[in-house]
Amino acid sequence: MGSIAVCPGSFDPVTNGHLDIIKRGSKVFETVYVAVLNNAVKNPLFTVEERVELLKEVTKSIPNVKVESHSGLLMEYAKSKQAHTILRGLRAVSDFEYEMQITSANRVLEKNIETLFMMTNNQYSFLSSSIVKELAKYGGDVSELVPPIVREAMLEKFSL
Repeated sequence: MGSIAVCPGSFDPVTNGHLDIIKRGSKVFETVYVAVLNNAVKNPLFTVEERVELLKEVTKSIPNVKVESHSGLLMEYAKSKQAHTILRGLRAVSDFEYEMQITSANRVLEKNIETLFMMTNNQYSFLSSSIVKELAKYGGDVSELVPPIVREAMLEKFSL
């Protein structure tokens, strides 16, 4: 049995911090499914389809990464992929509280799927999609925070 992980998120937009976790996860697991989820609480800049396409483009050089979208429960998606691990990135202690709640709820739904937390590299510890969107919206340079194709897509969205 190969090791399969699901790396979920809204990825609106995908940042270099996200890519750090995906790339490092691809070295640990045989297959990593990047699941683009639609978070109804957030006001997305990109459609789910656009986020999937951007992620596919920036991960195309990683052969064991597959990008898909999912609109239901994460645990159902993970079971459908025969995954035994959810891969999540942690930036700071503030992330841990939220992630612990989500993990506890997921464990109620599926006891056989574990969550693995991977600490982000220090250079990305401050980075979030929300910060990137805010910077880009007001013309800030996000070239060190996101892949070039994502930067271009953001410039187009904000017509800068």
